[in-house]
Amino acid sequence: GIGIREVLLTSGCPGTEAKCIVRVEECRGPVDCGWGIPISEGLACVKMPCIYIPPENRFKYVWKMLIPNKTAHILPNDSAIMKVCRDTHSVTFQCETQENGNIIASVKYTVYATTETETKKSRRIETGQSRRTTTDAILVFVLLTGIIVTVGAIFAMILMILHWAVVKSIWESKSGQDNQDKKLANKSSLRNME
Repeated sequence: GIGIREVLLTSGCPGTEAKCIVRVEECRGPVDCGWGIPISEGLACVKMPCIYIPPENRFKYVWKMLIPNKTAHILPNDSAIMKVCRDTHSVTFQCETQENGNIIASVKYTVYATTETETKKSRRIETGQSRRTTTDAILVFVLLTGIIVTVGAIFAMILMILHWAVVKSIWESKSGQDNQDKKLANKSSLRNME
């Protein structure tokens, strides 16, 4: 297709540059550029561009309506952008960009019927709503779990503060009992040595 290409140099650039642009040139690649995306797409009409580079009037544009198992129907439109209103069935269009009688680029578009567009839109809305509901449920669960854990930790701390004397006596009794156990162990080891 047509386009602009930057020619880069990867060695011998000035200074410490690893890459530098040598020149910018027009490039020509494969003619078939595949499927295009419309400029604007509404419920009623679609605007589709051909492939071109400025100046637009440098090229000739041939729009075709592609019909399955039949020869393509050439349309009278010869501009770079074509506006098509939706019909009761889907239609595929192709634009060929020509220069000096040669095809240098080609792009295709499918314009879906009004009913297909509405069906796709309702499917997107349904899918989006079901995902949103699942995500909301997960967020609510995580939030409630976090609140319960936080309240439980605060409640345990309050109980410890209110009953500090009891907690302190338990720690002291345990440490006192540990000291008595150590003293008894030391006495028994001394007796064994004698």
